Amino acid sequence: MKALQIAATGMAAQQMRVDVVSNNLANMSTTGFNPRRVDFADLHYQQMARPGSVSASDGSMLPTGVQIGLGVRPAAVSVVLGQGSLDATGGDLDVAIDGNGYIEVQMPSGQIGYTRDGALKRSADGLIVTSDGFAVVPGITIPSDARGLTISPSGEVWADFADRVEPELLGQLNLSSFPNEKGLEAIGSNLFLESPASGTAFSAAPGLDGLGMLRQGYLESSSVDAVREVTELIKAQRGYELNAKVITAADQMLAATTQVR
Repeated sequence: MKALQIAATGMAAQQMRVDVVSNNLANMSTTGFNPRRVDFADLHYQQMARPGSVSASDGSMLPTGVQIGLGVRPAAVSVVLGQGSLDATGGDLDVAIDGNGYIEVQMPSGQIGYTRDGALKRSADGLIVTSDGFAVVPGITIPSDARGLTISPSGEVWADFADRVEPELLGQLNLSSFPNEKGLEAIGSNLFLESPASGTAFSAAPGLDGLGMLRQGYLESSSVDAVREVTELIKAQRGYELNAKVITAADQMLAATTQVR
């Protein structure tokens, strides 16, 4: 009886669906977070009679055959791309990406990471870093005597000083885009790595080549839709229950078989 194994794959699939939904709901307040969606595919089939097989001496062929499915498997957990709302914070180093693109950061390992979390900070040395202390590329240092900071929509970083009339240009923030954003490798802490599936990063100033603009004093909120996620959770729960009922029915059938005398 294959029903036990088939239903087991269904229960495992629904459990994975619940795991993905729970992660989405847990990140409802994560800056720049995009929800994930799990995609499933049917497993291979047992070909008891292949379609088109000859069924009689006169050459008649089976129009459909007999193919028994053996369950379900996870095919992908993909990112549902979409921009969250921009929430005003008023912070000098808070920047939201209005449109396409990622901020490039230098990690301690030497790898280049990418993020849409614009909650930037100032290190003890004046370097602009992420909340985890990773330097934003290119490295921009804020002078200790700067009294104000302005980040233009096109990524220019300007500092104001008490003894000067004109602001000083400190550097230029660029954004990066990818041919396939869904192919980026998520590593946590709102960071992504380039992968063979994502393609090579392309960097340019905000507003150029389809990239978004920077909005100083704003942060991008999570794009998780709570109503949709709760609906998915209910559907996953019902699917799990139905597969459990199949296991119960198969167990009862096996019990009846063992009682035959």
